[in-house]
Amino acid sequence: MNSSFRTLTLSPDTLNNLDQLGYTEMTPIQQASLPLALAGQDVIAQASTGSGKTAAFGLPLVEKLTANFHAVQALVMCPTRELADQVTTEIRRLARATANIKVVTLCGGVALRGQEQSLQHGAHVVVGTPGRILDHLTRGNLRLDSVKTLVLDEADRMLDMGFFDDIAQLIRQCPAKRQTLLFSATYPQGIAKLSAQFMHQPQTVKVQTVHAADKIKQLFYEVREDERLHAVSLLLNHFRPESTLAFCNTKQQCRELLAVLQAQGFDALALYGELEQRARSGAGALRQRQLLGAGGHRCCVARLGHSAIECRDQCRCHA
Repeated sequence: MNSSFRTLTLSPDTLNNLDQLGYTEMTPIQQASLPLALAGQDVIAQASTGSGKTAAFGLPLVEKLTANFHAVQALVMCPTRELADQVTTEIRRLARATANIKVVTLCGGVALRGQEQSLQHGAHVVVGTPGRILDHLTRGNLRLDSVKTLVLDEADRMLDMGFFDDIAQLIRQCPAKRQTLLFSATYPQGIAKLSAQFMHQPQTVKVQTVHAADKIKQLFYEVREDERLHAVSLLLNHFRPESTLAFCNTKQQCRELLAVLQAQGFDALALYGELEQRARSGAGALRQRQLLGAGGHRCCVARLGHSAIECRDQCRCHA
């Protein structure tokens, strides 16, 4: 099957923009979902982070936008601020072939006033977390009656975080005649419930992430408890990875490992629940230093669970 974007019913301007972005071949999830989404069908797509799913829903979303109609025409819900920021950046890149498309991010950890002003200036696309979007809707800062495309990105994570009721409330404020695109790494019971209540004859696509056996090497080291922290630093100094994601069982273990690594000169950050937003955003600064090619070893220390997944999304570290 031809995986070129030029096999799709995309506008010439969009195709030229994709060429400029270096997007020549579709990823498997794009190849499976884009023809359905561009045809206007509701889609449930099961795909993991890093599969190219943002373009899989971003391109159909952008194609439907009317630049001279100053109303929210697309709503994208994400589980975290960090993911919403990434999605916003990508949608802006995909939409740059069309002049004056405005994308606004609505997430916690940022003052409401600035977001309110951005909405007052007009927005074609809103990307954000369910709680903050609902907050603006309740305050009268946001209207969803012109939404053509509704996207639930990483829906399984939003359900795990208890957002079902918020999501349902927001969907009810959108027009019944709309396209709904749902992306999820797993398929918990709540996904079926969302689909039954709010989607119209959705088409389901599933793409398994396949890793080449020669790309992954697994090693196991058995050490005593009192040698654990020292062993981590020894391994990092021995293998000298460009970047590392270290998982711990508890927040205290995160703190202990962070202290040891920083004392030995590693560029390390911790990420776990109950951190202030400024500290959590430090993972983003780590990612920026990686992109800029800063020297030294870089390590993100995260507690197993939701925060570790968030660190994976934000830092793109290598385990």
